[in-house]
Amino acid sequence: MIKIAIRAVIMFFVLFIIVKILGKKQIKNLTLYDYILSITLGSITADSIISLDTPIYDGILALVIFSLIGYITSLLSYQNHTVEKIMDGKPLALYENNNFNYENLETAKLSVAKLLENCRLKGCFDINELESAILEPSGDISILLKEKAKPITGKDLKNNIQKSNKKQSLNYVIVVDGAINEEELKKSKKSKSWLNNYLKSKKITIEKISLLNVNKNNKVTLYCK
Repeated sequence: MIKIAIRAVIMFFVLFIIVKILGKKQIKNLTLYDYILSITLGSITADSIISLDTPIYDGILALVIFSLIGYITSLLSYQNHTVEKIMDGKPLALYENNNFNYENLETAKLSVAKLLENCRLKGCFDINELESAILEPSGDISILLKEKAKPITGKDLKNNIQKSNKKQSLNYVIVVDGAINEEELKKSKKSKSWLNNYLKSKKITIEKISLLNVNKNNKVTLYCK
């Protein structure tokens, strides 16, 4: 009993240090890889506490090695978009252009009913009011309402924006962290020539861009490093 208590205290502090190093995320923001890493670390910790026949330093060693793998993978994901897509996945459009994307729904193992449930939880009870729904790598579903369905704010009333016919649309992420998003570039109906000309006009290179968005109204939002 005393041995288990001592081992529990030791493993608690070891795990506490590891979590501080790896960083913390809210449960809803965990990717599939983060979830697997958390479960494995918890399993190793539990076995190290209860299995008195196994030396505790074996458990600590296993925790350190697995955590090191997780840390290196996270570092590579931060620096390389290809690794990030492999580990975390990429957003999936579940609803766009007034239609369901059944291929992506099948990939996500989500039924239309489940998607509608998630939309209702986000405040969208009428599918005709939905502009788009996207499954994020974290597993959460983000939605964009059509302009006519968006709640009117004080600013809208002041500027009479509700009377405007100007269409709001989802931003296309053309460049993020210095890398071109080919899929988003294609969806935005822009070309690489357009992008190169825009960069020349701003006298910047792609490597210096943190984020470049463009919407269907051709409004460009640019953030540089």
